[in-house]
Amino acid sequence: MVKPMNKNAQKKLILIIEDDTHIAEALKLNLMLQGYQVNIATDGVSGLDKWEKTGPDLIILDIMLPGIDGISVLRSIRLKDKRLPILILSAKATVDDKIAGLTYGVDDYLIKPFNLEEFLLRVDRLLTRSSWNGQSAKTGEDFFTSKADDYRFGDNIINFATSKADCKMGIVHLTEQETKLLKLFIANKGQPLSRSRLLEIGWGYTRKTSTRTIDNFIVRFRKYFEENPKKPVFFKSLRSVGYLFDHEPFNSPK
Repeated sequence: MVKPMNKNAQKKLILIIEDDTHIAEALKLNLMLQGYQVNIATDGVSGLDKWEKTGPDLIILDIMLPGIDGISVLRSIRLKDKRLPILILSAKATVDDKIAGLTYGVDDYLIKPFNLEEFLLRVDRLLTRSSWNGQSAKTGEDFFTSKADDYRFGDNIINFATSKADCKMGIVHLTEQETKLLKLFIANKGQPLSRSRLLEIGWGYTRKTSTRTIDNFIVRFRKYFEENPKKPVFFKSLRSVGYLFDHEPFNSPK
């Protein structure tokens, strides 16, 4: 049996999100021989579910997944956790594919087919670097949940640590879904987002879910944050496309 690459390997949990069961099982076996604990998800939806329920120390992610693609899984995770190490394994090797992964916060990118020893070394490096940051990804600070600074646009202030908004209606206690959607808009500030894409990235909803759900949230946000909900400045509708959130934010003085 191969010895673990570091003495703490047996304490680390790795989640593999890969629809090719042969590849997933082979990776699991080799990682377990290194002393890691390993879970497998074979599609994007179950991958997000296992990530939320188990809190892994590292995710190995394929791009071409059924249900929700790997980039959407990556974007959804980064809404909550900026530090969790994520390694993409993909047969998609174009520069554009790599740029998309890096743009949305992947830590490393390895092209299939790959060398097993190189893969294991990259896993060890990512987990070691995570430890150097002083705390695990599961407890790391995140812009939206831990920092004291408020997020402002116009006369509105949102504190994601407390899920409260200070707006024209006074203090509004945001629901969990409202908070998730606001994070998604802010993370994609200035970028058009379709209703189906918002549902897919924000909650992993399938096509069976009505996109009217998003419309209802936009009505609420305009009521909370727009001076004139009928002439929105921040939450804009794009005909035949979806919605766009745009502004120039600034941090509150300390």
